[in-house]
Amino acid sequence: MSVLNRTFLNGTFLTLMVWGTATLVAQSEHAEALGDHSSPVIGKDLRYVNPLNIEATSKDGSPQGVSLGDPTVVRDGNSYYMFATGGGPWTSEDLVYWRYTPVDPTGVPIPTAPHVVKYDGYFYMAGNGTQLYRSSKILGPYKEIGPWLDQNGKPYTTIHVFDINIFVDTDNKPYLYMAKGETGGVWVAPLDPKNLTRLLAAPKTLFAFDSSQVWERSGDANERTYYSWIEGPWVFKRNGIYYLEFSASGTEWLTYATGVYTSRDPLGPFTYAPGNPLLRKTTGIVTGPGHGSVVQGPNGDWWQFYLTVLPTPPGGRRIGMDPIGFDASGNMFVRGGVPSSTPQWAPGVVADPAHNGDSGSIPLSIGKTRNLIASSLRAGRDAAYAIDNSNGTWWEPAETDAQPSITVDLLGIQPFDKRYQYTVDSSRIEFRALDGRDGGFSGSTAFRYKIEASSDGKHFAPLVDKSNSTITSYTQFDELPPTRCRFIRLTLIDWPRSINQPLGITEFTIFGKYIEPGKR
Repeated sequence: MSVLNRTFLNGTFLTLMVWGTATLVAQSEHAEALGDHSSPVIGKDLRYVNPLNIEATSKDGSPQGVSLGDPTVVRDGNSYYMFATGGGPWTSEDLVYWRYTPVDPTGVPIPTAPHVVKYDGYFYMAGNGTQLYRSSKILGPYKEIGPWLDQNGKPYTTIHVFDINIFVDTDNKPYLYMAKGETGGVWVAPLDPKNLTRLLAAPKTLFAFDSSQVWERSGDANERTYYSWIEGPWVFKRNGIYYLEFSASGTEWLTYATGVYTSRDPLGPFTYAPGNPLLRKTTGIVTGPGHGSVVQGPNGDWWQFYLTVLPTPPGGRRIGMDPIGFDASGNMFVRGGVPSSTPQWAPGVVADPAHNGDSGSIPLSIGKTRNLIASSLRAGRDAAYAIDNSNGTWWEPAETDAQPSITVDLLGIQPFDKRYQYTVDSSRIEFRALDGRDGGFSGSTAFRYKIEASSDGKHFAPLVDKSNSTITSYTQFDELPPTRCRFIRLTLIDWPRSINQPLGITEFTIFGKYIEPGKR
């Protein structure tokens, strides 16, 4: 978090004078820190928005470690570690701010669909392959300890070891869950506590693709009744119930989603849970939530991590998270059954975040194309694409535009909006990222920009200034000092430059609240 953003978390409320001056009048809303988090305050208490703001792994500004999937989040002590397809790990103390902390390079690299678990003082890492790796430290170095062995001690040649999940029960017994791929479903086998590479019994199928569960079918309309790709098993235990998550219909579809089976025994039988799918969304910014993991937050709440599918570029993905809740019968849910796409309270801020985690800020900029002004654009990459609530389109300024800007009129839909005013309090910027293999990046290694507000569209006052940012992140979430205004302007100061990846803004979302007529 920048020094400027820390200043904005002091509970300061800013108002732009309605007669159009550039004067900002500061009004302190809270003179003292809250004694508890029963009534969190925007601009004071920590929030996040999906997709998560995760630091790139590159040093030149290229989008390496940006297109991520299959996240495994592991808690060790007071820190959390995220391993993912596409890089890592990243470390966090609050599950919101993630810094890149790579594994020791003297060991093996992170595999595809990495899974990491701690067992009897060691960390074990597996992926989509036949090998298991071990280290005495979570950041490695990891060393190969052998292939998966059957109950007779022979290397497996007859099963597809895919999307590994090692679950350690409360009695310290380990179990191996894995996906068969395609329509095969998920199977399980107990592991030898003295040698985690060895299965104590032949794998047992727990469930397979069920075409009657329409959300599991492949295709962007779930139209392929005969086919799916069941993957991403993840198991955790709560109050004697074993929850087995899985994903379908395939990570290439916006219909990718997360489902749950439950059991009273780690070896099953498992029952299809009511309320499935757990997470599914096909439109907007956060789509295709699947193949994730579950971890307990700082205050014991449960949090679901997942990948999100982008419509473009093909295969592009990001990471999101949301709190999990449980009803009186132990049924698991995520609020609304969809991933959140607006600012949420961070772990530990509110009690019962599964019900009370939404901070109340809503998108104010979506579709506000009236009076929309861009300093320039390339043919076919209109400024409207930056505010259309879609990751499939983007605004691209002209190559010669030294400091491109876009100005949004929040009163863009008239006459319906003419009686309303707005308080803005946060923003999200998603920069377009290709595959990161360009190799020709120059300019700033970080996206540098400023965000300003105005009441008349002529006189602007600063809300955020990241002109000197040094952290490469292709998603930016900024807390803005709560400000009453009509116009918001985003200006790009500098950015990672590449011939094969011109500057593109996939989405620029301003969050805040409507002010009812007559309210102050």
